[in-house]
Parts: sequence; structure tokens; C-alpha cells
Amino acid sequence: MALRIFQQKSLLRYAHFSLSHPRFLSFEPSSSNKDVDIDKIYRIINDSSSTQNLKESLNSSGISISNELIDSVLKRVRFSHSNPLQALEFFNLMARTKGFYHTQFSLDTMLYILGRTRKFEQMWEVLIDTKRKDRDLISHRTLQVVLGRIAKVCSVRQTVDGFKRFKRIAPELDTSCFNALLRVLCQEKTMVDARNVYHSLKNQFKPNLYTFNILLSGWKSSEDAEAFFEEMKDLGVKPDIVSYNSLIDVFCKSGETKKAYQMLDEMQKQEVSPDVITYTSLIGGLGLAGQPDKARELLSEMKEYGCYPDVAAYNAAIRNFCIAKRLGNAYELMNEMVGKGLSPNPTTYNLLFRVYYWSNDLKSSWSLYQQMKAAGCLPNTQSCMFLIRLCKRQEMVEMALELWNDMVEKGFGSFILVSDVLFDLLCDLGKLVEAERCFLQMVEKGQKPSNVSFKRIKVLMELANRHENLKTLSDKMAVFGPSQKIRRPNENFDDATTLRSIAR
Repeated sequence: MALRIFQQKSLLRYAHFSLSHPRFLSFEPSSSNKDVDIDKIYRIINDSSSTQNLKESLNSSGISISNELIDSVLKRVRFSHSNPLQALEFFNLMARTKGFYHTQFSLDTMLYILGRTRKFEQMWEVLIDTKRKDRDLISHRTLQVVLGRIAKVCSVRQTVDGFKRFKRIAPELDTSCFNALLRVLCQEKTMVDARNVYHSLKNQFKPNLYTFNILLSGWKSSEDAEAFFEEMKDLGVKPDIVSYNSLIDVFCKSGETKKAYQMLDEMQKQEVSPDVITYTSLIGGLGLAGQPDKARELLSEMKEYGCYPDVAAYNAAIRNFCIAKRLGNAYELMNEMVGKGLSPNPTTYNLLFRVYYWSNDLKSSWSLYQQMKAAGCLPNTQSCMFLIRLCKRQEMVEMALELWNDMVEKGFGSFILVSDVLFDLLCDLGKLVEAERCFLQMVEKGQKPSNVSFKRIKVLMELANRHENLKTLSDKMAVFGPSQKIRRPNENFDDATTLRSIAR
């Protein structure tokens, strides 16, 4: 049977635990407050010392556990970096309940949690158990999650071996599975790795349009992209708008705007109409070529070709002026997009935040942050990192705490990344009361502070003889179980990420 996407046909199912025997219940949830139930189950999982203890705690909770609730709890575990093995106990306990079946989302999330912490054997055991009970839950998305976690920390060969091992779970690996492997390699390894694996396995599958569209995107040099473009045409696979856009994007990013315009002419000859993504790439390419004014003209001319600029197109043009340090023109474009009914998104603001960050201009950054809030646009993690690092650099505690309180209240940004910088600032200035309050706020949100931050606070508390407070924080940290090494993408983005890379 070929691996296929599962369409859930049944209603949500609810189970209630009894120590004598689990039983299938009605379709009525036990609590009207979903968030309270999620938090309660999440804490039960983290506090349980054994499977029996977990059973007893779930039974005494009085909560009917639905598919939707399990999805939410596992999602909380994923983003709070809680103990994966305790989450697995909960997942397996539910899976063993008579008449209860996990959703595809729960399966994929559990596999992600295990893979992130390198619990690969447990990950395969979950897949084998799922195959026995409900094979339809295993999808192409499941394959991509598994391979993505393997590729993150293992070699290309081990990733391909994992792909082959998946045959034990799905007897037939089709082209869609092959495409999933290539996508993972493009995302987690290099385009060269993806190219080599494609050539080594392509005779076992029949490459299709989606295969080549994966392989066309992401190249820094146009040579390999052009080679795949020619190969797809030789195999009789007709390029679509995604194919042309990928190649135009490669040309633009490699500074070959002339070739990009030639490809634009070719796609029009093939009666493939350019879309807003096509023009956005060209706008970006003109900016990289040092022609921000010509890019702005193209932005205005798009509508003549039946395309209307979206936020991403404006962001590309704004980025060009930010690179040229012409902030006046950048703000003009931002006002223009608002006038056309388009709302600037976090990326729009981040382009300006970055300029202020490098010029150490906290005043302008803070003013922009206030403007962002007034417009109803919630900052993302990158926005928060620009601001918190400027606050630390200039030792502005009040601003840093205002940002933190906004994050706690409105739920934006990464608590883990921002808290590390915030705790550094507070500990450097001896603000122990504030550090303790922020620590507790973070834990209440189900987010684990880093061990480095905890140790800094611990040292200060010991020096201040605040042993009772320290015990409280230690108990809070213990809830999250043994520490796991967490990979933090773009943690040093301020040093490594160029302005050009954040425009979209």
C-alpha cells in the first residue's frame, strides 16, 4: 500500500481513565475552559514519576481527554522543550487505551519532540506501534518530520538510510516520498547534497514537476539551477510558474538581472503569466544591483501587467532603500502601502529595526516599536531580539521590562531567546527582584528558562541569602525534567544575518 495522506473520518474521541479499565466516553468535553485543562494535563505529565503515577493523576483530574486536547498538550510540550520521555509515556498511555486513536497531528508532533532530542530509537518504536494500530495516520508529512529530525543532527547518508528504513513502515515509497526526502535535504543540508541524492536515486522513482521545483529553489549559483531546468524539459516535464519563479529568483540573487529578464520573456512566450512573486524577485534583484529607484518604478508598473504589489513586494522595495541607507524613501513606501490598504508586517518593521540596531539608535527603535504596537502588528522574535539587545547594550532596564511584559501579556516572541538577554541585563545590574519575577512569569507560561540564566540568578540569590526564593525557583526548574540541549536557530542573527536575508 502506497504511503498516503490520511483524512480523518471519525468524530473526535474522548477517553477517561479508570485504574481498573479505561473506557470510551461521550463526545462532551468535561471542562468549558480548554486552556485550564491543557495546563493541568501538561503539569501532570511533567510531575509524574511513573506510568502508574501518570494514570492515577489523570484519573483523579476528572478531565475527559480528547484528540483536540492531546494535540494542544503535545504542542505545548514541543514549544516549551519539556522532557520528551514523559511526554512519550503520556502518548503511549493514550495509544493503549481501548477505542482511542491519536490524530495525525499528535503523531507528527510526538515524533518531532523525540527527534529533536535525538531519541531516534523511541521515534521508530512509535512508528512501528502506529503501523500496527492505525497505519493511515502515517503520511508524507510524517516521513518529512522523521527525516527532518534525522538530517538536523546526522549525516546525509544516515538520512538516506532513514528514508530506506521507512520501507518497513510503508511498503511502497513513491515519488511523493522521494520528494519529501529531497525537500528535507534542501532545508537541513545543502543543495549539493540534494542534487547528489537525486542523481543516485532518480532511477528508482519517476521525477515529476514537484521534484524539479524542489531542486530549482535555493541555489546560490545559477549553473546548477539551469542544469535542472534543462533536465526537466528533456524529460518532458513542462515548467510551471513555480519553476520559472525559482529560476528568476536564482538569477536575481546571483546578480544576473539580465538573465532574469530573459527568463521573464521566455515564460511569457510559453504563455505562463508572471505573478507578484515574479516581480518581487525582480525588485529584489534590482536592489542588489544597486538600482533601488528602478526597483521602485517596477513596483509601480506591476499593475499595468495585471499584478498588484502585496506586502512582500513592498518589503523587497523597502529593503532596497534600507540597504542604501535611504530611510526617508523606505518610510515613504511604508506609508504608500498603508494608503493602498496593505498592513506592514513584522518583516517590514524588522528591516528598519536592523538599520537602527547597527547604528545603536535605541530611541528610534523604541519609537518604531510604539508605532508597531499602535498599528496592531505584533512583533516577532527577530523584532524582540533587536530591541532587547539594544536595551542591554544601553542598560535600559525599564524599556526591557516593558517589552517583556508586552510579550507575557500578548504572547509574541520567543521567551527562551529574549529571556537569556534580559536575565543577563538584570543580573549585570543586580536587579534580582525583577529577574525572579520574570523567571516566574516565564515558568507560568510553560517556558523553561535556560540553565545558564538559572545559574546566574542562583549565584546572586546565594550571595543575597535568599535561600527560600532559590528553592522555589529550583523546584520550578525541576518540573521541566533533566535539561536537554536545545538548538536555537538564528540565535546570533545580529552578527550573521544580512539585511538582504530578512526581506521576505
